[in-house]
Amino acid sequence: MSSPKQPLDEEQGGPHMKKARGRHVAALILARGGSKGIPLKNIKKLAGVPLIGWVLRAAHDSGLFDSVWVSTDHDEIAKVAESFEAKVHRRSLEVSKDSSTSLEAIQEFVKDHPDVDVVCNIQATSPCLHPDHLSEALKLITEDGYDSVFSVVRRHQFRWKEVKKGGSEVTVPLNLDPKNRPRRQDWDGELVENGSFYFATTSLIEKGLLQGGKMAYYEMEPQYSIDIDIDIDWPVAEQRVLRYGYFGKVPPEVVRLMFCKLSGCLTDGRITISSSEKEMVSFHIRDMEGLRMLKSEKVEVVLLNCSQDPIGKSLVEKLRERTGCQVLTVGKKPLEDLQPFLKKKKLEWKDVAYMGNDGADADCLNQSGLSAVPGDAPAEAVKAAKYSCHHTTGNGAVREFAEYIVRKKQEAMSKKQQVPADGLDSGYVTNSSGSQSESEFSLSGEAINYCGVLQHPR
Repeated sequence: MSSPKQPLDEEQGGPHMKKARGRHVAALILARGGSKGIPLKNIKKLAGVPLIGWVLRAAHDSGLFDSVWVSTDHDEIAKVAESFEAKVHRRSLEVSKDSSTSLEAIQEFVKDHPDVDVVCNIQATSPCLHPDHLSEALKLITEDGYDSVFSVVRRHQFRWKEVKKGGSEVTVPLNLDPKNRPRRQDWDGELVENGSFYFATTSLIEKGLLQGGKMAYYEMEPQYSIDIDIDIDWPVAEQRVLRYGYFGKVPPEVVRLMFCKLSGCLTDGRITISSSEKEMVSFHIRDMEGLRMLKSEKVEVVLLNCSQDPIGKSLVEKLRERTGCQVLTVGKKPLEDLQPFLKKKKLEWKDVAYMGNDGADADCLNQSGLSAVPGDAPAEAVKAAKYSCHHTTGNGAVREFAEYIVRKKQEAMSKKQQVPADGLDSGYVTNSSGSQSESEFSLSGEAINYCGVLQHPR
């Protein structure tokens, strides 16, 4: 049984939660351990976060749900779910088979938790889900009286009838007239389910339906609609989630300060000793330009010198003069060493971007609003970072991360402005050379969410 509902104030739950207090609304993520396409796909790291973590973060931060659950049959998935403060529903063997349906697993959950009145089944493989998507959809149930609401996306794809190879039957168009083939801008396209979420009352679920009664759809923008089924989806998904994913209540693109390790990030970690016994380090001019770029965007940059493998005082002074950046010394636990500095600045970790290159940086990489590692960083650091650079240590990685920080800030500013009439999204990402190029998954389409309704016999 789930724990008793706790009252939420408006700041925690928002106006939609206040409307829903008469009924227990539960978020439910199905995460079976026996994924055939990608082993333990639901907890594989995507851009430094377990896949299931992206939707759990959105569900919690929405403030809509009286309880957030993960239904699983696997111990490791259960541990990850609990680390994201989700309750765990141990599903039975009967609904954990390859042949088991999502509806069967949801019905079992409803049967075991009779205090739940509305279930939101959120798909774990939809990492670009945001709290506002859930908020607007739930409002259709709590305020407008719908029984079920599901997410859709608009697609502009012409469909043709499938025919068997070698047969006499020929294909025919299903949704167009070839003689009057429309231009994209002259065709509204079609709405298709994107699988991100399904809201339904428990009374409907008990009847064997996730969609029924008085139904409504919630249209999501194309860039937020992504489903990960096979390994080839992963690299594209990582780029998408870095741009369109939900990183927390306070957007990380508003960072005010960047910590950057000297050795292993700004430099390649090597110290050369000359014949006159002078120590020398090298750095890439592109990385220096990246630091200047951040300063021009009013992002303070602080360089970190590690006491375990320090750069000499004379070199530190030269780097301080050359970069114009403050240099701090940190020990084995940078997180503890930097906390007093942030307190003095009246900043929190969500206000910070952090670039590290080792396992000792993992806590800082996890805590920071934005974080990155060079392309040749060890696996422990890569897993903790939110962004993994294509460029390597001392060879453009700092510039690449600086460009990413600036781009996120610009995107945040553009969101505050009115969306252009054409609603087009350029879909640009940074390529391996650090410049901007058009992405393979450039998308365009309406930029405004739209809710539609359908009537269905009860």
